[in-house]
Amino acid sequence: MPARVHAIIVARPGPSARAQLLRTLDAVRSQTLAPDAVTLVLCGDAATARESEAVANTVEGIIEARPSTSFAEAIDLARPRVPEGSAIWLLAQDTAPHPRALERLVGTLERSPSAAIVAPKVVATDNDREIVSLGVSMTALGRSVELAAGELDQGQHDRMDDALGADIRGLLIRGEVRDALRPDPALAGADEGLDLGVRARLGGGRVVLAPSARVSAAPDGPAALPSGRSRRAYVTRLAQLHRRLAYAPLPAVPLHWLSLLPLALWRSITHLIGKRPEAVLPEWGAALAAMLRFGAVARSRARIRAFRTSSWASIAPLRVTSAQLRRRLDDGHGSEHGAVSELRFFSGGGAWVVLAALVVGIASFTTLLAWPTIGGGGLLPLRQTVAALWGDAAWGTRGLGLDVVGPADPFAAVVAVLGSLWPAGPSFTLVLLWILALPLAVLGGWFAATRVTDRAGLRIFAGIAWALAPTFLTALVDGRPAAVLAHLLLPWLFHSAVVAHRSWGAAGSASLLLAAVLACAPSLAPALALLWLVTLGIVIGTAQFRGAGRLLWLPLPTAVLFGPLISWQLLHGTPLALLADPGLTWAGPQAGADAVGRLAIALGFPTTDLAGWATVAPGGLGTWAALLCAPLALLALASAVSPRWRAGITLLVVAVAGVATAFLAVGVSVSFAQGTPVPIWPGTGLSLAWIGVLGAATVTLDTALPLPRLRTVATTVTAAALLVCALPALTAFHTDRSVLTNGPESTLPAYVAAQAAGDRAISTLILTPQNDGGLAVEVVRGASETLGAQTTMLSTAVEPQGTDTGTLAVDLISARDFDAPAELAAEGISYVLIAQVAGEGDRARALRTASIAAIDQRPGLVHAGTTERGVLWRLEGEAAAPASLTAAQEGTARLVITLQLLVVLAALLLSIPTRASRRAARAQSRIVGRAPEEPMVLPRHAEDLPAAVVEDPPVGAVEDPQDEPALTDEALAPIAEPVPEAKVEPADAAESDDDTPAPQPEEERR
Repeated sequence: MPARVHAIIVARPGPSARAQLLRTLDAVRSQTLAPDAVTLVLCGDAATARESEAVANTVEGIIEARPSTSFAEAIDLARPRVPEGSAIWLLAQDTAPHPRALERLVGTLERSPSAAIVAPKVVATDNDREIVSLGVSMTALGRSVELAAGELDQGQHDRMDDALGADIRGLLIRGEVRDALRPDPALAGADEGLDLGVRARLGGGRVVLAPSARVSAAPDGPAALPSGRSRRAYVTRLAQLHRRLAYAPLPAVPLHWLSLLPLALWRSITHLIGKRPEAVLPEWGAALAAMLRFGAVARSRARIRAFRTSSWASIAPLRVTSAQLRRRLDDGHGSEHGAVSELRFFSGGGAWVVLAALVVGIASFTTLLAWPTIGGGGLLPLRQTVAALWGDAAWGTRGLGLDVVGPADPFAAVVAVLGSLWPAGPSFTLVLLWILALPLAVLGGWFAATRVTDRAGLRIFAGIAWALAPTFLTALVDGRPAAVLAHLLLPWLFHSAVVAHRSWGAAGSASLLLAAVLACAPSLAPALALLWLVTLGIVIGTAQFRGAGRLLWLPLPTAVLFGPLISWQLLHGTPLALLADPGLTWAGPQAGADAVGRLAIALGFPTTDLAGWATVAPGGLGTWAALLCAPLALLALASAVSPRWRAGITLLVVAVAGVATAFLAVGVSVSFAQGTPVPIWPGTGLSLAWIGVLGAATVTLDTALPLPRLRTVATTVTAAALLVCALPALTAFHTDRSVLTNGPESTLPAYVAAQAAGDRAISTLILTPQNDGGLAVEVVRGASETLGAQTTMLSTAVEPQGTDTGTLAVDLISARDFDAPAELAAEGISYVLIAQVAGEGDRARALRTASIAAIDQRPGLVHAGTTERGVLWRLEGEAAAPASLTAAQEGTARLVITLQLLVVLAALLLSIPTRASRRAARAQSRIVGRAPEEPMVLPRHAEDLPAAVVEDPPVGAVEDPQDEPALTDEALAPIAEPVPEAKVEPADAAESDDDTPAPQPEEERR
């Protein structure tokens, strides 16, 4: 005799929910074996349902519950209305059973005496050939795993009849065990069917699958997981942690409880590596919620204990092993075989041009290889230890001045990273930087060109042109480390930022590169912020909200790193000082704000020397040499009318933003070098402009010149012109037209450097008489004035910072009753140095002579000798130790350092490539701004084929359908286009828990 069946339907109010409910009620009435009774639980106002004739003719009773009632709680409310011995059929408003579903469920229940639960095949409402769920299992750590979900139903799983659990929608629970097998409300709506199956197995029963019984389900019903990604991650993780605490042996429960927060930290790291930052906050929320739900855990354990008759070993055969999980999630049919374009770094000649640039770099700066460090211009030594390098990069006492406490310039962190690459002698990394600058520039330019063209020859051209940029070569010749680093980092920022909306890996890399670029060139902040805002607006305007979330991450590391310095400058009323060039403030040659200077900037040169041509070819020839950049400029302008004109115009906008930055920079002076105002260096703005001009020119060469010979001629002429333009700068070092010098290893006398070896906390007061009759005062801590110790807190200060060293210096050389030894010792100063200004005039010489005579007469100061750096005195007594930070300052330092480290660590973890992220990246075209109808260059030998042959995109190109499509050329060019007629890969492939793609339907795989 068939078992009595009582159906319970849980519904929510609303027009769409009402339509779903009516459809479900019609499906229940259409069953070949009708249920004996139907109870409707309405979570909300039930007045409309009571007035419905369809509801009244189908259900035996309506229960009105609170709107917040969960599916499990609603089932519990209806249980008293179920007669004793009746089986319970669990349905929801969006769960429409097929006509013979109940008949087959009941038949399976009758044929399987050991079955406590019978589960149907849940299929999609809008496509009954798509399997939503057919059996659920879990791993040894409790992670739930769908045995068949998201697949095309071809009957491949119809022989499955045993599972650990199942989706709760449509379950038929045997009447004899219905009181023991209640859905657990503590699971918050996730894994309820799996939990029922585990408890059934422990009670001696099992879950039997009935694939022939089909139930259609929508993804937004009361029994479905929440629709939001964060909310879904939260309830899924909370259910897993709750089950872990409920299933664990009693002695292990405290250990599991104590491990929740450490596990949350570890999983947060894995989420970031797996490019799932949206799961971090739900992870912590679930961990904290699970820790506080003592009563829920106790009740769940009591239910298991009351029904359990078997050991936990009975569920072991039905668990999913790690090997099975890997095979299930990664079937080997990823997108690696459908890559749109290969990188071809070696086969395309990129490696060889980098090697050639290395040869040129060594030839241009040969002598540097024998130097222990490099000096001249804005170059200074670095700290002697890695710990001291990072100490300069942290919030705290600055390495210059007396008692100057505050934030470090972000550029100090860049210097610390650079110096850490050669721990034995951090200063030698600057020598290596100058030797490797040309090949590194070629490498960066080559990779940036991969976002613009597939042609190997044009990529090589872009790499060479980037390395031959006049602003870059001028920075090398003049010794400007911040400008050199900014130029080397900009192409990598371009390479990652233009695809940051595609993936979290690119967004993480771009965020770190953006912070590094702005640390080296803060004056680029307005231009880059404008470009970011435009891109963000376009992404939001095209409804690519996940892409917008990734773009919103880009400025976060920069904001956190610059935040303390921004606050400090705003509090001191000097917001423009945030644009000051970092490092040593040096009044070197640069274009001015006059007509001649602005003309040089418009031609692409940061100095009126025109990259050395005004020196080697004085007169008209040097001026005409500036036109050597004209071919590149003409090609860039032509991109506005090329087939990819949208990409060309966008890159020209980047160029205009860079030129505008350079024009504005030369008119702003916020830094001071020994009292002399120094304008902002315009070269970094020209570097930004150069990347726009070079990119636009590459677009023209790639698309507007279809004839291979014409393209080759144009590329060769442009590259040759740039090479000729660069010759004076490349030969400047060997013709003594460069300011680069051998060392010094210390800017202080050797005696002081020896005493302060190992970055000991020894302070030196340096007095430098000026030609205008003034006196420059500086306090240096350690063995030398270093590049990382420079701070814009002092170079842009309009009033004394920390202890007033000016008053101390004046009293030292003029006040007769001044107790110099006591005052100097109290301030921790061990040495006094009278330095000589370059090009010393009569007034400076007179002041220096008088100062030396005055200090010689001071008791307690011992004359240590006359050195190349100046006249040195040593304090006879012991100087006081440097003042330590106050409790408030230490708290501020810890807070700032912790926040900065956390954000940088998160960005680093996001940027680490994984197997899935690499596969997803290879599945999309590297080229940005390509129109859907534009022919794609074949990945190999495309340079040798006529244009008519290059028609179709490579087979196997894929895009991510659920991850918003790339921006089209109709929106913004430097955003990737989806490849037309591409094969689709599920979006979750790149964002699964194991960083492996979701299984594809077997029909698609074939």
